[in-house]
Amino acid sequence: MFPKYFAIGAINAAIAIALGAFGAHGLEKHLSDHYIEIFETGVRYHMYSALGLMLIALFAKQIGASKLVLNGGRLIGAGIVLFSGSLYVLSLSGASKLGIITPFGGVALLAGWTCVIVAAFKKA
Repeated sequence: MFPKYFAIGAINAAIAIALGAFGAHGLEKHLSDHYIEIFETGVRYHMYSALGLMLIALFAKQIGASKLVLNGGRLIGAGIVLFSGSLYVLSLSGASKLGIITPFGGVALLAGWTCVIVAAFKKA
């Protein structure tokens, strides 16, 4: 689990950096401030979650990869796609109906971190 989750986290961190640069240098002339802010929120949570996946990999290496830890990582991965992904698409397309997906991504992120918290307390 360790190498896979760590690599997935690192790849997502690189993607978040690339998207952040794209947003800062490529979108400012094409999107309103409102949509730039939405895009930046997606990038910020994408990076937080990518770093979180890397921390979960280190945590799993330390205490073992329980089902809770594995599911936590999976949920955070889903949260990246649903939360940040929907914000990227929303900001680039202006399709406000896509905003309905975003809260599901937020719930996935919260559920993923809850799994990791429970796993940590079980090992404590």
